[in-house]
Amino acid sequence: MPQTLKRVGVLGLGVALPERIMTNDDIAKLVETSDEWIRTRTGIRERRIVAEGQTTSDLSVAAARQALAEATLTPADLDVIIVATMTPDMPCPSCACITQAKLGAPQAAAFDVSAACAGFVYATLCGAGFIASGTAKHVLVVGAEVLSKVVDWTDRSTCVLFGDGAGAAILGPVETGGILSSYLGADGTKADLLKVPGGGAVTPASHESVDQRLHYLKMNGTEVFKLATRAMADAAEQALTRAGLTAADLACVIPHQANLRIISAVMDRLKVPMEKVYLNVDRYGNMSAASTIVALAEAVRDGRIQKGDRVLLVAFGAGLAWGSLVIQWT
Repeated sequence: MPQTLKRVGVLGLGVALPERIMTNDDIAKLVETSDEWIRTRTGIRERRIVAEGQTTSDLSVAAARQALAEATLTPADLDVIIVATMTPDMPCPSCACITQAKLGAPQAAAFDVSAACAGFVYATLCGAGFIASGTAKHVLVVGAEVLSKVVDWTDRSTCVLFGDGAGAAILGPVETGGILSSYLGADGTKADLLKVPGGGAVTPASHESVDQRLHYLKMNGTEVFKLATRAMADAAEQALTRAGLTAADLACVIPHQANLRIISAVMDRLKVPMEKVYLNVDRYGNMSAASTIVALAEAVRDGRIQKGDRVLLVAFGAGLAWGSLVIQWT
């Protein structure tokens, strides 16, 4: 007889944010911009920046320890560690393996997911698959980024947008609720719109690649804006349909915190009032894979999400890649 898949829910959450705050006025000292210019176009007031020597794995471990404590588990209870990031400590080995070593969980399998801003959604579905099939019982999923290391601080169009941070979730089997539905999508034909071109097999590191600043993030903001709005709305609608729900059934929406104008446009299309949307883009900017998980953890901490509530997570990023989850909070 076919095996019945287990329900999967979130058992614990954690957040790790650097102490240093960089305001819009601080950025105005680096490039030609202003607090008003940034706020009116993005909704961002400030973002967090790592200290000298602080790494993506450091943030991952700090967030993971919080999540384990909330779930009343220890590192020894973990079967799998998945880190979603586009800014690992180094290209190889994975940030997840380094996180595993620092956390002290040698029994756990470990690997990274590279889906940029959609990374946490992708990684969560990977982890849920292990649990649903019975392959694992407890999975640590982390979204962590140190984007300040790949942002060109001379490029006004990108440096105002991004920040550093990490969030973690412990996934495990639940009796009721949990992940109700999901949707993933990608379009690699538009990969050039958002990328870090240097450092890979196509353009290995060289004096020329450094001189041309190819190891920094490059983005076609206008095109990304249009595609993000459409893809996030479509992904949200797909996940809701698969769950047999409508937007009216949601208690809270956790969108990728890239840009307030994008979020507003997506919610307009979904007919979701902004009162149901959790926002922290003003305080952290775009933290890529960390954005949705940090916002989810804060929404739970702030009482915006209660037991039994249906929550939508939706994200879009480089790849291009996008995804959504509907969760009934347990």
